[in-house]
Amino acid sequence: MEFTAFEGQNEIEFFERFTDNDTCLAYLYEQKWKHGFVCPKCGCTEEGKTSLAFHKRCKKCKHATSATANTLFHKSKMGLQKAFVMMFRMSATTKSVSAEQLAKNVGVNRKTSLAFQHKVRVAMESSKDYPMEGNVEVDEAFIGQQEEGNVGRGAVEKAQIVVAVEKNGGIGVKRVYAQVIENASTEQLKKIFDDHISPDAKVLTDKWKGYSPLAEHYNITQEKSEPDKNFLVMHRIIQQLKSWIRGIHHSVNKDFLQGYLDEFCYRINRSITKDSIFNNLVLRMIKHQPIFINQIKFGYIY
Repeated sequence: MEFTAFEGQNEIEFFERFTDNDTCLAYLYEQKWKHGFVCPKCGCTEEGKTSLAFHKRCKKCKHATSATANTLFHKSKMGLQKAFVMMFRMSATTKSVSAEQLAKNVGVNRKTSLAFQHKVRVAMESSKDYPMEGNVEVDEAFIGQQEEGNVGRGAVEKAQIVVAVEKNGGIGVKRVYAQVIENASTEQLKKIFDDHISPDAKVLTDKWKGYSPLAEHYNITQEKSEPDKNFLVMHRIIQQLKSWIRGIHHSVNKDFLQGYLDEFCYRINRSITKDSIFNNLVLRMIKHQPIFINQIKFGYIY
């Protein structure tokens, strides 16, 4: 059996590669231990003999561990092939897919689909290890239904987010990160700077007073936002985000929103390396600790 990493966005090739649960397990087995075995119980790196398929056994403590153990696939009951299909369509497709549609595609109920989607979004969360260093625009936006009589920062019923975009040339996008914030205070805005922006980056914001104190630690230039004249890349990204949520998910509860932002940014940030995006997601699912059903409330982690 071939164990090269799957590449591409072709669904026919995907289904030819992952024909059943065993081919998916074999893929996990290879990817999980491609750099060598480490016993999760005692830390030993020597393998013992085992007759269990897709398992490793520690030579020292005799502990046996499967390809799915201690990963986000741990004790999943819907079948690994269905999980792989859901991951492929959430990552390799241009706009992802709703929980309802995925449930129909793979033959599970909506609750199972929604719960697994949120596990995938946990894996899609940024590592925060590679801060933006180039030309960066930062702005806030509101996501959700319009509150009658209020617009902009006065629309308190809408979820507020802050977005950072690292530009690639004049109109191109290199990376995007977005976070849910409680308000547009300096304290809240500072989080995306600390998590995703290097002090060496050249940051452009609007004239909002919440950014001014951050200039003490970051290279910030503030200018008045003028439609169709500046912040063109930022406004395009925010519009794409809003259109994606309306078109695919229709609306998103504020409690769920960060996961959707992580998914949106994950796909954009890997648009150049789209061929390897599925395998990258598999590796992230393998590295993350399990999330169990009693940790999921209404399809989200609490």
